[in-house]
Amino acid sequence: MVHLNRIYTGAGDDGQTRLGDGQSLPKHAPRVAAYGEVDELAAVLGVARLQALPSGIADEVLRVQNDLGDLGADLCVPGSAGPGLRLTADQVARLEASIDAVNAGLEPLNSFVLPGGSAGAAWLHLARTVCRRAERAVSLLVAEDGELVNGEVLRYLNRLSDLLFVWARQANDGGRGDVLWQPGDRGAE
Repeated sequence: MVHLNRIYTGAGDDGQTRLGDGQSLPKHAPRVAAYGEVDELAAVLGVARLQALPSGIADEVLRVQNDLGDLGADLCVPGSAGPGLRLTADQVARLEASIDAVNAGLEPLNSFVLPGGSAGAAWLHLARTVCRRAERAVSLLVAEDGELVNGEVLRYLNRLSDLLFVWARQANDGGRGDVLWQPGDRGAE
């Protein structure tokens, strides 16, 4: 468990930060950027939880936020993190099972979906785009520091963005309230 008795230390005032293993890195380093994107995703999901979401989604979003804490801790310790801090294939499999279960009850898609519809769906779509950005940041980190990044992290973010998409559709009355892309529609000119 983490114990925080002092919130500010001033240690980062020079643009450096310490990783979980004590290593010092610039705050703009790819590893720091990656777990910063994950932190932003968790915050957007916190706002999404405040919306009127279909039964069960808010509880699942909280579970994902906890997973993202594990994921951020995993990224914060290059190489081998301590027990409980590594994302696992079981967590990825849980996301896949959720995607399959939610998607089975959705209206079929014949067009791309635009973010919107209900407030809950809009926030889940925003979370999806932030998740994709986090995925890109982790992908860059893997390209630069691959052997020191748990491969499940990238898989988890990839599946999570898909789950956020189907949750957004579920929040839009099972897809019936989705806002569909109309190619070439320029609106009133």
